[in-house]
Amino acid sequence: MKTAFLGLGLMGYPMAGHLAKVFPTTVWTRNLEKAERHVAEFNSSLAETPEATADADVLFTCFPTSQEVLSIAPRILERAKAGLIWVDCTSGDPASARLLSNMLEERGMHFLDAPVSGGVKGAIAGQLTTMIGGEAQVLESARPALETFAAKIVHVGGSGAGMAVKAANQALLGVNILALTEVLLGLEKQGVSSRAALDVINASSGRSNVSQNLFPERVLGRAFPNTFALALMTKDVRIAAQSLREQGIPAPIVGLTENLLEIALRQLGDVDHVAAAQMLEVWAGQELGHEELISST
Repeated sequence: MKTAFLGLGLMGYPMAGHLAKVFPTTVWTRNLEKAERHVAEFNSSLAETPEATADADVLFTCFPTSQEVLSIAPRILERAKAGLIWVDCTSGDPASARLLSNMLEERGMHFLDAPVSGGVKGAIAGQLTTMIGGEAQVLESARPALETFAAKIVHVGGSGAGMAVKAANQALLGVNILALTEVLLGLEKQGVSSRAALDVINASSGRSNVSQNLFPERVLGRAFPNTFALALMTKDVRIAAQSLREQGIPAPIVGLTENLLEIALRQLGDVDHVAAAQMLEVWAGQELGHEELISST
């Protein structure tokens, strides 16, 4: 199997590395220096243009948005061969996934939307979860390549379903970050240590990945490594909220989370997604994990 991987960001770089350890892999990204570094580290092959990857049997993309995937699609499809399987690991929108799927189907090619979850640590470890939209038999053909970086592969439905599930997951992430910030701020105002509160919550029914793995280091420890940008999470929650509106589903919680994250993005800028907690801290005049007040801006 000959593979290609386009997009060597924080997630894509290690994912393509795992792929290149098993299959002949050509890589492309806008940053030529990063692509050259990947070639040196993983013995992948360098493509200087997106269309130079078009001879792959399985082609992966991993970009910030669906728009970036669609922008390069015509250049690749002009040269790609019938039978190509295009696996898009972008956290994109379902409508774009269905559009690209139709474009490939018209040319005798196949498409899977396959966004991933597990963060940079999961990508480096090759332990990601991927949710797959598309035909089940196409997934089986691509499974050996997916298994190089994903420990859990779940077929969730037809084209666009993978993107829809990923957006829903990100909406829950956003809800958890904001809700946990609120309740911990309230507890600290009552004299309860956030660390003590988390000790209880993480052994009780209110626990989540946010409370167990993100808040202790990033919020209480005041370390906010930008492993997943607030702008990208906001984009994902926007997709989830829009999808719910299109389906006629009342979505007051996801809709409010979307609005609050948009405000946090405007106020905080290019920060890690967990740093959205800082907006509520400012509003409350209290920095979690510290006794001193912070000034409201």
